[in-house]
Amino acid sequence: MTSYLQKAGTRLFEKNLEQYRPEDPLYEFYTDNRGKQRRRKRAIPPGLSARDAKILKSVQRRAHYLDKGFSICGLRFGWTFIIGVIPGAGDVADVTLNYLLVVRKARQAELPAWLVRRMLLNNAISALSGLVPVAGDIVMAVFKANSRNAALLEEFLRIRGDEFLKLQADKAQGTSQSVPGKDSQQVKPGAGMSDNAAATAPQQKTKFVSWSRPSRKEKERAPTPGEMGRFVEDVELGVTAPSGEAKSSTITVQKR
Repeated sequence: MTSYLQKAGTRLFEKNLEQYRPEDPLYEFYTDNRGKQRRRKRAIPPGLSARDAKILKSVQRRAHYLDKGFSICGLRFGWTFIIGVIPGAGDVADVTLNYLLVVRKARQAELPAWLVRRMLLNNAISALSGLVPVAGDIVMAVFKANSRNAALLEEFLRIRGDEFLKLQADKAQGTSQSVPGKDSQQVKPGAGMSDNAAATAPQQKTKFVSWSRPSRKEKERAPTPGEMGRFVEDVELGVTAPSGEAKSSTITVQKR
């Protein structure tokens, strides 16, 4: 009887928490054909550059382990809560990790200033709640600033990808706008695509020809008629040999 009440209370507690906590930034949950709930990694929105996709994956992974790496009685928490339990130093460490691992990484995707301010506001709320002993740490674990920031980044990059795909479709139909609008300038569709082109651009290789001195044994050995100190260098010139045969790519100098 006690175990049944405990399970029922846990399910009720989890149901009430759903409306307060953000979704898992790394995984999404679905129901399979057998009716069981399973999880899978979130798909990257289409239309993004390889740079933006890499940044989003990194932010989602870091936010997951900082906010939702562990679970006890339906309450999911991460390293942010564990470190925040340490008085004083834990709160400072949380603020530092939240910015360095999530916000600073997200800013590499060329985000607008208003979105960065929103992320910093989430971090400020988390930091202020962490100043209250015990209860503040619980509020910080439920608020999950890193998961909220990861959700903001994912939604913004989803809009960027959609805008890029629309521009590509309009360009294919010949109806693309010559002057981008204000919203398009903030979203920056196709941002990071130039980095991919630069990375895949072919590079010219320079060929160097090396010449090594013969060893002492090679000097003492009697040279064959075809090895009379011959030095051959490839040049793109047409040269006619004494026998009348055309040799277009080599000049032979013999030393005796």
